[in-house]
Amino acid sequence: MDPRAYANVPVGLNFLLAGYAYSWGDVVLDPSLPVTNASAKVNMGTLGYVRSLDFWGESGTLALVLPYASVSALGDVEGQPASIVRSGYGDLALRMSVNLVGAPALSLPAYRDYRQDVIVGASLLVTAPTGQYYPDKLVNIGTNRWSFKPEVGVSKALGSWTLEGALGVTVFTDNDQFAGSNVRHQDPLYAAQAHLIYNFNPALWVALDTTYYTGGSTSINGIDKADRQQNWRWGAAASQALDRYNSLKFSFGTGATVRAGTKFDTVGIVWQVRWGAGL
Repeated sequence: MDPRAYANVPVGLNFLLAGYAYSWGDVVLDPSLPVTNASAKVNMGTLGYVRSLDFWGESGTLALVLPYASVSALGDVEGQPASIVRSGYGDLALRMSVNLVGAPALSLPAYRDYRQDVIVGASLLVTAPTGQYYPDKLVNIGTNRWSFKPEVGVSKALGSWTLEGALGVTVFTDNDQFAGSNVRHQDPLYAAQAHLIYNFNPALWVALDTTYYTGGSTSINGIDKADRQQNWRWGAAASQALDRYNSLKFSFGTGATVRAGTKFDTVGIVWQVRWGAGL
């Protein structure tokens, strides 16, 4: 859940992000794995860099994020009790977003006079198989495959309120080293998210968030696993600027209705520092 993903920002800004999130409950990093009755604690740190750009007169961003996770879990793996403790880097993620309507590329002085109405944007999120992965283990930090998520989003300002929605689909390449030399295939995962944001002032906003996703069934060597996901999650977020360069963002998320995986809670904090564009 990512509120303000398609907000307009001045061109030429740089953002450095350092985040921490803690998840607990019935959680595995890949919810389609054959792990049941799971009880896990996941500590995850992220380091990211974002640059705002001018795409043919429209605003956009390019973001790079590297996660690191430490997992402690108990559960049944294919019916047998097991436990793990594992730490390592996750898959590197690259996201490019472009606002197609309603968010022109502006310098910082020109941006001060900008007022949002309707923004329509699109993005592409790519994850690369760079994370820690052991072919002989079922639960890993990395996924040993590529994923691609195109998405379209709409944002509408109504006074101090902003309504947002987005539709996306994630497609995956096969993992040909699953539990040895098995080939694991995953169908596309379709997702929708919505956000209700209230802007108290330019330095403080809060959001209520929800997301629904379905699909993502897997097969091993062509044998279906009957693990289609059909899940709702909801959460909240708040961001407070500390000064013109630094801000903090807090978030919470939980599983509302869950068919497969993701019945867990997450709390997180992100510190962001920005510079450039004559700030």
